[in-house]
Amino acid sequence: MSVSHSVIGSPLGELTVVSAESGALAAVYFSEHKHRPDADTFGPRDDGAFGTVTTQLGEYFAGERTAFDLPLEPVGNDFQLKVWALLREIPYGETRSYGQLAAELGDRNLSQAVGAANGKNPISIIVPCHRVVGADGNLVGYAGGLDRKRFLLALEEPAEASLDRLF
Repeated sequence: MSVSHSVIGSPLGELTVVSAESGALAAVYFSEHKHRPDADTFGPRDDGAFGTVTTQLGEYFAGERTAFDLPLEPVGNDFQLKVWALLREIPYGETRSYGQLAAELGDRNLSQAVGAANGKNPISIIVPCHRVVGADGNLVGYAGGLDRKRFLLALEEPAEASLDRLF
C-alpha cells in the first residue's frame, strides 16, 4: 500500500482524510486546519479507499456513532502519541481539561505541553481533541477553529444537558 487521500463532505465542511502506507488512517484535516501539512504529502487521491472512514464519520455526524473503530497511525513524537492515546479515552459527551490530562500523565505541570500536543493532533474528530477544554470549562484552542469545536461538543452533548440549559 501507499499513502493516499480523499476529500469527504461533512457538516463542518470538507475533510481531507489521509492514509498511512499501512492503510491505517493517518490524518483527518479541515480545509483551513491550523497545522495542515502541504497537500503534496497526502499522496494521490483515492476516493474508493476510505469507505469505512466515510461511513463511520457519517454515522457520527448523524448522532448514530459514539466511538470509532478504525486502525489509526498518527505520526508524532512519543509524548504526542501518549497525549493522543489519552484523548481517545475521553468518553463521548464528556470533556477533560489540559490539567486533568497532564495529571493523568503524572505531572500537572505538563498542561501547556499537553495543549501543544493536543493542537498537533492530526486525526481530528476521531481522536477527539475537541473534548479538551480550559480549566474553567471555557473553549480554548482548536486547530479547526472554535466554531467547529463548539459544533462537535454540542453534537455530543447529552439530551438532558441541553434540556437543562433551557430552564
